[in-house]
Amino acid sequence: MKRAVVKVGTATLTDERGRLDRDYIADLCSQLVRAREAGWQVALVSSGAIRAGMVRLQMKRRPRLIPEKQAAAAVGQGLLMDMYSTELDRYGTPAAQVLLTRDDFSDRTRYLNARNTLLTLLRMGAVPVINENDTVSVEEIRFGDNDMLAALVGTLVDADLVLLLTDVPGLCTAKPCSGRGVEVIREVREITPELQKIAAGGQSERGGTGGMSSKLAAAEIAMAAGIPMTIARGREPAVVERVLAGEPLGTRFVPGTSRLNSRKRWMAFAVPARGSLRVNEGAARMLATRRASLLPVGVIEVTGDFGPGDLVLVVDEENRTVARGFSNYSAEEVRRVMGKNSSEIRKVLGHHEFDEVIHRDNLVVGV
Repeated sequence: MKRAVVKVGTATLTDERGRLDRDYIADLCSQLVRAREAGWQVALVSSGAIRAGMVRLQMKRRPRLIPEKQAAAAVGQGLLMDMYSTELDRYGTPAAQVLLTRDDFSDRTRYLNARNTLLTLLRMGAVPVINENDTVSVEEIRFGDNDMLAALVGTLVDADLVLLLTDVPGLCTAKPCSGRGVEVIREVREITPELQKIAAGGQSERGGTGGMSSKLAAAEIAMAAGIPMTIARGREPAVVERVLAGEPLGTRFVPGTSRLNSRKRWMAFAVPARGSLRVNEGAARMLATRRASLLPVGVIEVTGDFGPGDLVLVVDEENRTVARGFSNYSAEEVRRVMGKNSSEIRKVLGHHEFDEVIHRDNLVVGV
């Protein structure tokens, strides 16, 4: 079976009064079930918990303070799950609540646990309903939307497609409500500065916290991982089934031919960088073209305070990211041996466990 991650935004889930739209949720669940019958395993990343909690708590405006947002999410998440469980139960399909934080991605053990749980649920015929754990994670609420989470879940479960359902028809050449001649960009093979400028022009979800810029950031992750991504209008009839069947709805982001393995995806997208290593032109070229290890002789500057085993960025002389990887040495140790040959490491540090600052097996190039 193929595997898809479908994300639905708050604006799509709610009606004109800002309340969860049960009829829409019922239709969405029926589409997910039919997608399963057509040969797809589907995980759902759902926004809407804070909005549902606001309505139940009779809050007049979206909360600004973190404790208020957490309280609304705590109330709303149960209401949201109750709707999904009720509608999926009509088809004999279990709904499984999965709440994730960034720590679940950055810690390798927790990452693998989350991956194994989701894959088992999909194999058993359940629909995982995934959300950020807003109730306990301040950082997750500041992050503000589920677009990035959907892309990361896609990398987590080896998805064949990430589908973002929103209230616009896709990435457009201008803001849809501007009144100008606007067209949907049907296919994107590279995220260019021009596209980022278009995305920053105010295309956002009614009542949602994400916008087109966050969707473009999610697309960058999906494409770099080798996963296609589509942005489509969530209220388009049978949108999930049609996109999964290959109909060209919305905007499709097409990745290159390469596809990172699970460990490389974790390194590339889930682990926060603790510092950076600037390298000379020769080292940058060797990393990019020959997938070589990074030796101390190629390092010209160290930024940050990281330890052995921490993930760091590797940047070129123009400060452009070349690679990410796990350092064999601490920041202070790299500062002492940078620019030197590997044969000098023991003389400088008094020990010599590795010839490389970062071994090629612990490097992800080009992300």
